[in-house]
Amino acid sequence: MKKTSLRRLIDDHQPDAIQRRLNRPNQSNVVADSVLGGIDGCVTTFAVVSGVIGANIYPPVAVVLGFANLVADGFSMAVSNYEAIRTEEERVQSLRQLENEHIDKVPDGEKEEVRQIFSSKGFTGSTLDSIVSTICSNRRLWIDTMLSEEHQVHPNSRSPIKAALATFLAFVFVGAMPLIPFLLTSLTKQSQFTLSAALAAIMFFGIGAIKSHLFSKPIMIGGLKTLLIGGTAATLAFATGFLLKGVFGIDSV
Repeated sequence: MKKTSLRRLIDDHQPDAIQRRLNRPNQSNVVADSVLGGIDGCVTTFAVVSGVIGANIYPPVAVVLGFANLVADGFSMAVSNYEAIRTEEERVQSLRQLENEHIDKVPDGEKEEVRQIFSSKGFTGSTLDSIVSTICSNRRLWIDTMLSEEHQVHPNSRSPIKAALATFLAFVFVGAMPLIPFLLTSLTKQSQFTLSAALAAIMFFGIGAIKSHLFSKPIMIGGLKTLLIGGTAATLAFATGFLLKGVFGIDSV
């Protein structure tokens, strides 16, 4: 989170400001999905590029394999993200139905659970009785309390569709960058690879820097850390292509 001044903090914690903030609808945050999609997209395509160059294969192969992987892997990753969020939503809904059923069938037992939960937090006597009475007088609050306190789950405000779309778009956009130089047929293979590596490095560093800026972390460290991850993946791909070239006797092109 970005740092704010003391005056701003005081203003934000006035009763009316607190009420507005708590009543504000939850918004889906797609930053994490975009960052993950962008990093994975760039790693995927630049790994293909590095493997092809390491094996000294005909450069257009990098374009074909790169774009094929870009679309297929981007779609797969987006669908996986969608399903993961939907699965968690279904889990929360299942637990909500379970607690609703328990309240109908064993209300005294459920009240005792609430009592023990807040007793363990240090509440006693009339204060504890008041808390239990207040919570158990509102079925939705009662169920929400059991979800968060007993099952350690919380309603998910993330939109599966928005998360999947953010993942796919970031994956494709960032992942396409290392492939662009191989569309410039006037360049030599070495120039294409050098430019591809430069674009990939910019993408890796940029994603890390943006993420660090959003969460008030050191931009340089965040950028270099992401660059190191991407560079390591590319190095492994290049080395694998180079070694397998000899194993399978691939001729230089």
